Amino acid sequence: MIRRREFITLLGGAACAWPLTARAQQPAKVPTIGFLGSGTPITAGAWVVAFAQRLRELGWIEDRTIKIDLRWAEGRNDRSSGDRD
Repeated sequence: MIRRREFITLLGGAACAWPLTARAQQPAKVPTIGFLGSGTPITAGAWVVAFAQRLRELGWIEDRTIKIDLRWAEGRNDRSSGDRD
């Protein structure tokens, strides 16, 4: 049979370890590179492929260790400026 003092010690140790376990289970945030191209995916496709290839050469794996968020203005200045009406 477990004694009261042993039970309290066990309970206290579990209470101290629980926050560490919960924190360790949270997924890490993946760094994100944002790119706003003035053209379209077709016009900048070769550049994007070369950029992703160089990231791989440096050890970054898209959607695993880094996220690339591509947006396209498609030649429309209103889509690339910070001015919103």
